[in-house]
Amino acid sequence: METVYLTKDGYNKLKAELEHMRAVERPRAADAIAEARDKGDLSENAEYDAAKEAQRNLEAKIMQMEMTLANARILDEKLVDTSRVQILSRVHLKNLATQKEVTYTLVSDHEANLKEGKISVGTPIGKALIGHKKGEVVDVVAPVGVMKFEILDISI
Repeated sequence: METVYLTKDGYNKLKAELEHMRAVERPRAADAIAEARDKGDLSENAEYDAAKEAQRNLEAKIMQMEMTLANARILDEKLVDTSRVQILSRVHLKNLATQKEVTYTLVSDHEANLKEGKISVGTPIGKALIGHKKGEVVDVVAPVGVMKFEILDISI
């Protein structure tokens, strides 16, 4: 697995979610299997099969999160250079077609949350912005066509 770059906050959220799964969800899944097992013949027990499937899915998710945390590197915001757009940059943009202004923070795929204004560096806009400077116009190739954004400001 490749290195996953996270903020300290993103790392802590992922770690807390993993602990919740281990401490709460895993015992809950085991209880559901035990309850279904108590209902009789396992060969014709759809509830048992569903509980086992849910447990397999949970264990796979736990394993994936453990791998992500094991390969995580926490990014230090103090080391972010604001002369060019990079991961952790807060970028204030102007859509040149609509004249609307937006601000996004570029983060890893694991921390992306559009409601919080955090977009992944792997998205079309994230990829297009990386490496550019304040004042530059960037072409973003999106499913709706090419959009032009002017970088108004880069901060942390």
